[in-house]
Amino acid sequence: MKKDNRENVFRFGVSIPASLLSAFDSYIKIRSYRNRSEAIRDLIREKLVEQEWEKEGEDQEVIGTITYVFDHHKRELLDSIIRIQHEFSHSVIASQHVHLDHNNCLEVAIVRGKPSVLRGVAYKLKALKGIKHCRFTMTTTGASLK
Repeated sequence: MKKDNRENVFRFGVSIPASLLSAFDSYIKIRSYRNRSEAIRDLIREKLVEQEWEKEGEDQEVIGTITYVFDHHKRELLDSIIRIQHEFSHSVIASQHVHLDHNNCLEVAIVRGKPSVLRGVAYKLKALKGIKHCRFTMTTTGASLK
């Protein structure tokens, strides 16, 4: 490992098969990275963030989104969604509702708290009859990232 001129930046070599490098270069181009180093740094950060919120103790506070698409014609579904958001009002910071078409709406709930609690909110929403798709995405609050 060789230290770069910039403070606390190190260079190191990586061995990688040609086919994987070609796929990685395509990934870099599609995502508009300027170079491989930027992409590798982001991938490492992403995995470290995942590790942070997957820790067994789950003491770390995280922030994230619960995104779901639902049939707004489904009887009592909106009441159930609002009830869950109120039940977890300490975790649900905000939500945004968007009409996709005559039958479907998309809602994004911004959430903050312990991973297990936030997963619970997502599971409750996902289990509601009329929810067509639901995805929970967690990320770090940024406190531990350099």
